[in-house]
Amino acid sequence: MQTEAEAPTTEPLTFQTVTRRFGAVTALAGVDLDLRRGEVTAVVGPSGCGKSTLLELVAGLQEPDEGTVRVLGAADAAARRAACAYMPQRDLLLPWRDALGNAALALECQGVPRAEARRRAAPLFERFGLARFERTRPAALSGGMRQRVAFLRTLLPGRPVLLLDEPFGALDAITRIDLQEWLAGALLDDPRTVLLVTHDVEEAAFLADRVVVLSPRPGRVIEQFEVDLPRPRSPADPLLAELKARALEALRA
Repeated sequence: MQTEAEAPTTEPLTFQTVTRRFGAVTALAGVDLDLRRGEVTAVVGPSGCGKSTLLELVAGLQEPDEGTVRVLGAADAAARRAACAYMPQRDLLLPWRDALGNAALALECQGVPRAEARRRAAPLFERFGLARFERTRPAALSGGMRQRVAFLRTLLPGRPVLLLDEPFGALDAITRIDLQEWLAGALLDDPRTVLLVTHDVEEAAFLADRVVVLSPRPGRVIEQFEVDLPRPRSPADPLLAELKARALEALRA
């Protein structure tokens, strides 16, 4: 018989007193966090505080040493993987495939025949600002376009939970701002439950419905605050500057 703490939750993603250790190093300690359906939650914190470990726990790539991670109520790793789409910082596009072939790869991995996967992916290229680049190899794409292809690949399988690990961290400042605005629009058109890890507090406030601040290692949730601003947002909104200052104050504290 399950206790109340062990009972499955109806929230799409939950951490219940999660601790993760690597030998003598404790990366995360007692993390409690619930994500609401359709919510974009950004996690910020200093380097080494366990942000990426959170994503890998959700994706079923790691298991907690203590506590429970549930996705759509399921705690086993295979079920978590089946519900999540994971986009790492690097785009990881295959250099021998064109942009359309790279975008279709996630569907092929689900058993969809290659021609059918490409047919499903092709109509989205115009919507993602990639029209006329379907046959282009990754080496001939800009960094921003490569990230759009990677995000399209992440969305195509239709997984309800998206895990984004510093998706724009390797880009220059101008391209990063452009893609932040683009991603905000893409998530308006195709809402998902999103867990975004970023070192950029301003990016977190701009993209998220809620910002979660982790402490230095071992990572603990030290503050959460809602970003109660309508969409679409302007990066110049003074309320975003206030939210950024609040998050930075929590990090310094």
